[in-house]
Amino acid sequence: MRKSLGNRLVRSFLTIIFFTVFIIDLFLILGFRNFYYSSTQNEIENRLVVTQDSFKRFYSDKSLDEMLLSDMDLNWVHRSNLEVQVIERNGFVLLDTIGALPSDPINTEDIISAREDKTQPYIGNSSYTKDKVMAITGPLKNSQGEVLGYIRMISSLEKVDKAISNTILLLIVFGLIVIIITTIISLIIAGTIVRPIKELTGVAARMANGEYKVRSSLNSKDELGQLAATLNTMAEEILNKEQIKNDFISSISHELRTPLTSIKGWAVVLKSTDPQDKDIFEDGLRIIESESDRLAKMVEELLDFSRFISGRIQLEKEAFNITDICGDVAKQMKPRASAGHIDFISDIEDKKVIVIGDRNRLRQLLINLLDNAIKFSSDEGWVKLKTYTDNKDFVILISDNGMGIAKEDLAHVKEKFYKGKHSKSHSGIGLSISDEIARLHDGSLQIFSEYKIGTTVKVTIPIANDKEQEDE
Repeated sequence: MRKSLGNRLVRSFLTIIFFTVFIIDLFLILGFRNFYYSSTQNEIENRLVVTQDSFKRFYSDKSLDEMLLSDMDLNWVHRSNLEVQVIERNGFVLLDTIGALPSDPINTEDIISAREDKTQPYIGNSSYTKDKVMAITGPLKNSQGEVLGYIRMISSLEKVDKAISNTILLLIVFGLIVIIITTIISLIIAGTIVRPIKELTGVAARMANGEYKVRSSLNSKDELGQLAATLNTMAEEILNKEQIKNDFISSISHELRTPLTSIKGWAVVLKSTDPQDKDIFEDGLRIIESESDRLAKMVEELLDFSRFISGRIQLEKEAFNITDICGDVAKQMKPRASAGHIDFISDIEDKKVIVIGDRNRLRQLLINLLDNAIKFSSDEGWVKLKTYTDNKDFVILISDNGMGIAKEDLAHVKEKFYKGKHSKSHSGIGLSISDEIARLHDGSLQIFSEYKIGTTVKVTIPIANDKEQEDE
């Protein structure tokens, strides 16, 4: 992975840099070429203007043929260090400073432009030297303004093209140096990115193999540092969940073993007891029945929990009066509270409140919560069940003045398998199931508690609207 990602990063960097250098070099080459050619053109045009001015000042009263036949001083032509041609109006060369006289007329772009009294350079190969040249032509006029012929200035582009070639070579070398330097920098940068990713990958792989105590030492403040912190936190959570799961297995094993031990013990006692001793038989059978019920309740709770966490639970929803359920549960739990010398207070709103849900699951939720409240309340304590409507919600409050929940446990009590440190805690799944039942009814379950003061559980269930009640 490191090699692949590093190569991809380097390739990406180099692609961007290569195209950037290529575009910059291209524009610089075009700019330098335009600069050199423009400078040459300006020089030729300046020389052309000077030559035309000399001709107009001193020789405009004579024709070109008269000047050539009279062998007059042609310093106005030879004064320039460029190749100069004197051309008649039909394009035939009358004079060339290097002595070349083409037999055919010249009809290049510069000649055509000069006939239209315009100036346009011609860039091409010389007809006799085959060198690349630039030529500019201008008209020669007499004193009356008539065109007598044309003066053509020709400059070789050999030195210019050589200067351009040297510049291009220099830019290419400079571009290669830039690419080499940036390649080295890209490798270094890619390494700084890939190394921590490699470390995180190694840590994640070890965690995947069950080594949850391994930790990433990456401590940067960027996204990779955040990922390392998240991995470490995840490992801590996995260890905590693992410990909670182990505690749960140990606890549930103990909880299941206790009634089984009692049942087996009394079965052994009854096996060796005289059948005529009815008192012992009645006590033994009563204990066996009670322990069997307790065992069945724990198994049912485990099955319920398994259905909830696997998403296989389905509610049998219907419209019903939830205050009836609350009243029935209150009557059912009051003897249980009285047996523990706990004052059970019932304050149920005396009106019909229709909800859409599973009445048996909501009954289970109330029994779980009231059973917890009674179990964690001391003798002479109290447990209160209160209901009321709040806008579009039916609210159930279950309060007690028991041991309460420590602050460090309060954030975790609804988690699966979490038991807390209280000796009366059992499987640690009752609150998790109750919270799931409330959620499946589009409601909520909130717990408010202070250690050694008491606990209040608030359950909110949506009230059915008129249309839902009519549909049901």
